[in-house]
Amino acid sequence: MNSENHVADAAAGFVLAGGRSSRMGRDKAFVEFEGRLLVERAIAILKGAALPVHMAGVRLESASRLEAYAPVVPDEAAGKGPLAGVCAGLRATGAEYTVFLPVDVPLLPSSLIIYLLWHARVTKVAVTLASANGDAQTFPAVLARETLPVLEQRLRRGELGCLAAFHAAAAEVGGRISVIPVERLVQSGRVAHPDALPAARWFLNVNTEAELRLALSLRQSRVS
Repeated sequence: MNSENHVADAAAGFVLAGGRSSRMGRDKAFVEFEGRLLVERAIAILKGAALPVHMAGVRLESASRLEAYAPVVPDEAAGKGPLAGVCAGLRATGAEYTVFLPVDVPLLPSSLIIYLLWHARVTKVAVTLASANGDAQTFPAVLARETLPVLEQRLRRGELGCLAAFHAAAAEVGGRISVIPVERLVQSGRVAHPDALPAARWFLNVNTEAELRLALSLRQSRVS
């Protein structure tokens, strides 16, 4: 890997932008949401947490277009799902902790990223996630660099489920996975949404045109 593609910061942020977008019918990264592309919004969320941002898991046909927005980390396994992008990102960084965010969650506040990263650093856990309505959310994920060997092993075996891989990695390194209820963070004032959206809505994935319309309506109902 070229030296300019190596992320050496204390913490790093990666946008996962390698999905096929089959349900959307067009590349989600370049879907417009309130005057900005989804890829631009995802980058802004991570930059709002003061993280340097790269992109990972990018399909070859999208790489040249995405490079205009943030550096793209090469990935020979691109197209095999988000776990491939996670492994590529971890390989590319010397950061102790790395945050991974999908390109299609435009309603997520930067304040949640800030808290999850702070929690990971303080507790030294291998994997830090959030939950909403009692359900663990796969992303955003804060991963310790030491999880990489286990994640790569599962990728090679074709075990591509990210949440299961995160649990396996945490167990293998003798650590634990921390899942933090966002409702508790909101109630305690540790995390807030700039538009006061209910916490369960923060994780809305924009996979279809209907979900895009829903996300837009949620935003408009709060800012109007």
